[in-house]
Amino acid sequence: MFKKFFINCDQATTICDKSQYNEATILDKVKLNIHFLRCRICALYTKQNVFLSSLYKGQAKSCKEIKQCLTDFEKAALKKSIESKI
Repeated sequence: MFKKFFINCDQATTICDKSQYNEATILDKVKLNIHFLRCRICALYTKQNVFLSSLYKGQAKSCKEIKQCLTDFEKAALKKSIESKI
């Protein structure tokens, strides 16, 4: 009866990734937490994955706020480089 609640590490990482994007069901989350009781490696993977995702989201947000443009000199140099390769 309880065998359906036991998952392997591959399934656990898939559910971990789904849960970060709010695509995992409640049953998936229960299975994942039961797996964490047996497997500390997957628990560490999830912890690191959450950290890296939050770090990336913070960096992506700050990058969007900064307008990044080439100077006229850089544009001319890029144009010259492209034309020389054609």
